[in-house]
Amino acid sequence: MAQLTCQNLSLGYDGREILHDLSFEVNAGDYLCIVGENGSGKSTLMKTILGLQAPIRGRILTGDGLRPNEIGYLPQQTVVQRDFPASVREIVLSGCQSRCGLRPFYNRQEKRLAGENMEKLGLTALEKRCYRELSGGQQQRVLLARALCATQKLLLLDEPVSGLDPKVTAEM
Repeated sequence: MAQLTCQNLSLGYDGREILHDLSFEVNAGDYLCIVGENGSGKSTLMKTILGLQAPIRGRILTGDGLRPNEIGYLPQQTVVQRDFPASVREIVLSGCQSRCGLRPFYNRQEKRLAGENMEKLGLTALEKRCYRELSGGQQQRVLLARALCATQKLLLLDEPVSGLDPKVTAEM
């Protein structure tokens, strides 16, 4: 069964369509790359899948037990994000917020998950550093670790290597 199904989806802003009649399925284990020019609707599609924006027409269905809080998302980085005054560990751990429910704190399992994702992305030595003091590539790895903490079944990456040098792009 498909985790995500888009049926006859039309997307856009202010009633103006930029994508129309888009249909596809994503199954567990699938990789799907969406390629297109700037302004072609790639980010709009992701925001619509996440429920941050309503489709103009069509439907988005989730299956295979996928719930909205099980989708990790790495958005395009903005200038505001680059200047966020928190530690690397705090940002990565914040990816676990959807797992907390009404609890106002992180449990041992969530802290362990954050640590594993920081280690996976080579961030352990930076965990106490302020995010805004990091290089662009380091910041992008922090945001990816955060998205990995947020996901359990589906991960959406919006231009994850945009603006990175070739070495960091290869690492990502």
